[in-house]
Amino acid sequence: MNSRRGQPAEIPVLLVVPPRVLLLDAAGPMEVLRMANREQSAVRFAVRFVGPQDSTQSSIGLAVANIAPLPDRVPDGTLVVLAGSSDPPPGTTASSRKQDALLEASIVRWLKHVIRPGVSLVSICSGALLAARAGLLDGYECTTHYDKVAELARMAPAARVRENRLYVEDGERLSSAGIAAGIDLMLHIVAKMAGHATALAAARYLVVYLRRTGADPQLSPWLDGRNHIHPMVHRAQDAVAADPAHDWSVDELARVAAASPRNLSRHFKAHTGMSITDYVNRLRIALARELIAGSRLQIETVAERAGFASARQFRRAWHRLHGSPPNAMRSADAVSR
Repeated sequence: MNSRRGQPAEIPVLLVVPPRVLLLDAAGPMEVLRMANREQSAVRFAVRFVGPQDSTQSSIGLAVANIAPLPDRVPDGTLVVLAGSSDPPPGTTASSRKQDALLEASIVRWLKHVIRPGVSLVSICSGALLAARAGLLDGYECTTHYDKVAELARMAPAARVRENRLYVEDGERLSSAGIAAGIDLMLHIVAKMAGHATALAAARYLVVYLRRTGADPQLSPWLDGRNHIHPMVHRAQDAVAADPAHDWSVDELARVAAASPRNLSRHFKAHTGMSITDYVNRLRIALARELIAGSRLQIETVAERAGFASARQFRRAWHRLHGSPPNAMRSADAVSR
């Protein structure tokens, strides 16, 4: 991530366009980044479209043009995004299939050349197969479209291929399942790099209300209660999502939402199905889950950083949402690794 004083931190993004590119694999994740750039000014995702040819037919027959050549090198901090490709359509000639194979081979050679520590590789759908051919998934957890999981396992026997996962993050290797799951993965990346509030705003604009987590298809806590269009309630939710650990009172959120405390409480309950206090605690628990999964912090420290007055208060709030204690999540995560 490069930044100058007073300038946004710039994250280079190279979307690799293969022959017969699945259009949604490219367009969905890049729309997330476009909205992230529009919603905030601290981080800028600088997107370029690159590939082995300057134009290609997409999966739906629409031509994709103005594709830049694959660069000789990529800077540290780059996100290299591999879009998937469709199967050759009926009637495809042997010569065109041979040409596609040559183009894919050039992408594989390029990946071997440019991917190194400090550069993140993000595969969407069957884009994981190109990463596997380059040997870049060996030793990593990964996933792909359910129809390609067996093929990925054959191509990358040293990888830990996960079935029935929307996306998987393992260090600098990130991979998603079929097509629309690329949007889920990119929202996850935006949340890490530009903040949850930015990811929430991008998801809401794209009407992706049910943003999902990598581990399961259930509703993300960060978008729980977001399936509405009431601007007053969204203003309050945005404030909490931007800083869950803050000591939010109903009066303070009412000022943020430009409403009276009574009016905000009434509309909040009606549109989200929960009270303001319950909502704040849900987001604090979501933050605590991330701290537990991504660190070795003591539970008391997790509670404090998530905004709880004490570890006891944190555990009470946790048990309202989860059947097992917080430490059990860390133990289960250690076993899975």
